[in-house]
Amino acid sequence: MNLGQSRRRAQNIIMAIAAAFMLAFAFQGVAAQETATDAEATQTSGYTPMAPTEGKGMPDGGINFQDQYTAIGKDALFMHDAFLVPMMAIVSLFVLGLLLWVVARYRRKANPEPSKTTHNTLVEVVWTLVPVLILVAIAIPSISLLAKQYETPPEDAVTVKAIGYQWYWGYEYPDNGGFEVVSNMLPEADALANGEPALLAVDNRMVVPANTPIRLQTTAADVIHAFAVPSLWFKLDAVPGRLNERMVIIEEPGVYYGQCSELCGARHGFMPIAVEALPREEWEAWVLEQPGGVLAGADDAAQEDAESEADAAAAGDAEGVAEAQAAEAAE
Repeated sequence: MNLGQSRRRAQNIIMAIAAAFMLAFAFQGVAAQETATDAEATQTSGYTPMAPTEGKGMPDGGINFQDQYTAIGKDALFMHDAFLVPMMAIVSLFVLGLLLWVVARYRRKANPEPSKTTHNTLVEVVWTLVPVLILVAIAIPSISLLAKQYETPPEDAVTVKAIGYQWYWGYEYPDNGGFEVVSNMLPEADALANGEPALLAVDNRMVVPANTPIRLQTTAADVIHAFAVPSLWFKLDAVPGRLNERMVIIEEPGVYYGQCSELCGARHGFMPIAVEALPREEWEAWVLEQPGGVLAGADDAAQEDAESEADAAAAGDAEGVAEAQAAEAAE
């Protein structure tokens, strides 16, 4: 090997070492930048999932309905507890008493000669009118309650679209930029570690504002599902190709759990629903943290500003045309 070849070989080795050092420093810089970005995102993100309250918005092991956190739910629960259950108890006890009286009064030992009576006009009128009156008494508040459940939401209601998939939920916010939150069930160990009920906790909740009308729409991408949250007195089918809609107003901030209530396939039992209601200001902050999230009012203001600017520009162009026409006329 002559001197020139040795020199070129040494130069190649030096250049390779220099390139290796440059690549190492470049990768280190990228890693540091990613770490800084992650740290910045952690610092700027103000949303922390709300801790659930034991017994609130979740099954409590009782035989009655869950406590209600909507006005319609409280009305329905009152009707059930104060009206329907006592009426069922009274009717059942009355029928049982009649049955025992007939057994005792008309048994064979007490009546060696069976009665041959076939009709009793008074009895027939009574046993016809009394059930009719009972049904009317139940129907009037029931129809009123049913009508309240389908009141039209106001124009400024927050729209949330719940989309059922096999087997998870997606929550879309059309009025706030159209972003979608995908919600899957948490493993049992993770749910219990978070202090949440097993089989009901999710990785991403449906976050909504409390004390605000919500236009909750349901649909599905594959088969029929049902969006149901017992403590909010809410249940609505999610049908492919259709958009169902109901209004809900959650009275208190909190976490409320539900499940898909329509048999939708093999993992039907693993489609939990977790609704997190936040104070309005915190919910708006959460919306702005989402990719593409905007506030509906901000969109309207921006649109109005754009329209105002366009009108001003058009007015300026008209003035310019008028001035040019005046100058031509003067010449």
